[in-house]
Amino acid sequence: MLWFVGLGISGAKSIPHEALEVLSKADIVYLEQFTSPIGKSDLSKIKKMTNGEFKAAKRWLVEDGNEILKKAKRKKVVLLSYGDPYIATTHIELRIRAIQEKIKTYSIHASSSLTSMIGECGLQFYKVGKIATIMSEMNSLTTPYYVIYKNIIEGNHTVLLLEYNQDKDFFLDPKDALLGLIETEKGQKRNVIDYSTYAIVVSRIGFKDQSIISGKISSLKKINFGKPPHTVIIPGRLHFTESDALKKLGNCIDEPFDNSDKTKKISVQMMKKYVPMVKEALEEVEPHYKGQKEFQTILENARLYIQDAQTFLEDGQDEVAILSIGYADGLVDALRLAMGLNPKM
Repeated sequence: MLWFVGLGISGAKSIPHEALEVLSKADIVYLEQFTSPIGKSDLSKIKKMTNGEFKAAKRWLVEDGNEILKKAKRKKVVLLSYGDPYIATTHIELRIRAIQEKIKTYSIHASSSLTSMIGECGLQFYKVGKIATIMSEMNSLTTPYYVIYKNIIEGNHTVLLLEYNQDKDFFLDPKDALLGLIETEKGQKRNVIDYSTYAIVVSRIGFKDQSIISGKISSLKKINFGKPPHTVIIPGRLHFTESDALKKLGNCIDEPFDNSDKTKKISVQMMKKYVPMVKEALEEVEPHYKGQKEFQTILENARLYIQDAQTFLEDGQDEVAILSIGYADGLVDALRLAMGLNPKM
């Protein structure tokens, strides 16, 4: 028998009441600590709630799962984890493996910091987009960078989880995460994030010393956010009720504002660059064909493709817009080559 039990977000005191009996009757309780740190005081309190064997489970033990599954075939085993047990995909995979091995599984859910922090900030949960994790290895920031980009384009908020290494007692500082994203911007150049970007740093949700601090990154880089765990939220399009809530529920260094205004779709960024370039190339080549009627249809088609590209983009048909400007560019290049001119780059 294998129980998956959520610890909640406030340490030992947030353990669901129905879980207390399960913990007391379990033969073995594994306390998973790699998704979030658990203080020594809470660790001691949780241990006192158990009558069977109590074991702190490191990441490798849960990911491997063989020991837990072997014990669960003969005994009552509990895997206790911070927050809700199924926020971590590792736990879901372990449950599936248990079911495949004919082990009975049960679940006791609890509050999760992911859902709690959104409410504590006063943000609307249905506007939360894809979640990303930021690691201390700065070369890995391209993925979270584009997660933010896609979310902002849709007007959604991005929750950024920060690396926690239990073995090294390391938790990535939110300032390092934000500055790493700004460095990534220098290479990607999609106008996603800079020092003027509005961000929220949420710390120790569920504990007495929890804090919510928001402002421009230029302001946040001066703040000491205290003890972990921390989470960073990059808002997308803020409803006025969300802005008002942020000011009431947390410490706003700067007036909340939209991050979605300055970031444009890649297709829009491409069109902004290529439409003027193709127009200029067309204007340059037209005088070479003055009076040559057989080429006027090609010139007119190039003009129409440019107009169509702009119209399609305004209508939200991005892919067709790019195809249209591509056709125009091809016609203009062909006309330039016919006159012995180099293609316009």
